[in-house]
Amino acid sequence: MPQTCSPQFDARLRQMLTRIVAVLVMLLSFAPFSVSASELLVAHSYKMAGDTSRMRLVVHFDKEPDLRWFLLRDPHRLAIEMPEAEFRFDAEELTARSMVTGVYYGNTGPGTSRLILSFDGPFAVERVEILQNESEPGYRMVADIGAASEEAFQTAMAEQVATTGATAAAKGDRLVKQAVRQTRPFRVVIDPGHGGIDTGAAGVSGTQEKTITLAFALELKKRLEDVGGLDVFLTRDRDLFLRLDERVKIARQNEADLFISIHADSIRQKSVRGATVYTVSDKASDPEAAAKAIRENLADEIAGVVVEEENEEVADILVDLIRRETQGFSIRFARSLVEELKGAIAMIPTNPHRFAGFRVLRAPDVPSVLLELGYLSNPDDEALLRDPEWRAKAANGIASAIGYFAAARQGAGG
Repeated sequence: MPQTCSPQFDARLRQMLTRIVAVLVMLLSFAPFSVSASELLVAHSYKMAGDTSRMRLVVHFDKEPDLRWFLLRDPHRLAIEMPEAEFRFDAEELTARSMVTGVYYGNTGPGTSRLILSFDGPFAVERVEILQNESEPGYRMVADIGAASEEAFQTAMAEQVATTGATAAAKGDRLVKQAVRQTRPFRVVIDPGHGGIDTGAAGVSGTQEKTITLAFALELKKRLEDVGGLDVFLTRDRDLFLRLDERVKIARQNEADLFISIHADSIRQKSVRGATVYTVSDKASDPEAAAKAIRENLADEIAGVVVEEENEEVADILVDLIRRETQGFSIRFARSLVEELKGAIAMIPTNPHRFAGFRVLRAPDVPSVLLELGYLSNPDDEALLRDPEWRAKAANGIASAIGYFAAARQGAGG
């Protein structure tokens, strides 16, 4: 005959089960939160474009992400933190190029993921913005990054620590971080054109352009240092090949207030002689300036370097405004340089200030000029370029123009 439980036993059993359920609920409440696959943020596209001095990063998401970014050093890195995400990147797009030496991504703990970019040197994050896509569902993160000095990077790191270590990238919020400009001497970067395997033009007597430009740059640097009150840097101080974008990068890393690229060309018309000053422009001032820009822009390819053209997405309204202001300063210095050189050396008879699309002058935030000292294809110019006394006169004229320009810029607060 089956036994039945007493009412007292049933009550104790129910009480015990209730306590067990309560304990289980409490334990489950402390379990790590797990995001279901359908709720995960999806990062489904990674694109970067630019060169060694400036780049743009674009990452697409299926929904609006809540991102925060911060800087890391040793090596120089940018970390972008986000909610736990599923990454669907094309491996080929992650190949190291421009300023980036490596791309890493993945989950860093329950509910969080990170995208980390490693750079070949110090950099500045100029903008991080979240935008809604216009023609398709989803959002995209756009980050503009430029080469910077170690001083500027460390300043940004210190500001980051002071503001809890990370910066939110809110939708539509432009975050431009610039190091506070310190009181310091005016900085000039002198760029001896060509070098190494890229010999440049050749004179009628065999003089190589790379040799003349380096000799003159070293003498100009010494002249400026003798004047005092200036910080002077060279892109190269020996027979070394540098890509055009590397020259721009050196100017930005040294926080240059002025960039001067030194050249001595050779053309078919051997009667043409005299110095010429060039500034950058999308439209050339004349066919000769356009041809000059084409020759100089081919320097990388002549040396066997494959050059990736900068994606037009890198240009935006902010950069365009900065570039326009910088171009105005470049033109102002170019005019002053022409006037000072007229009293020291012979200038080309017509239009001594010309302009064209020189890649080496494209730093958006550094006033830049290309100075053609003379033409190695002309015997008289070649002889002068080899003459220390003539080079000293030219250096004095350049030093005077720099002095006036520096005083005007510093007097205006930069």
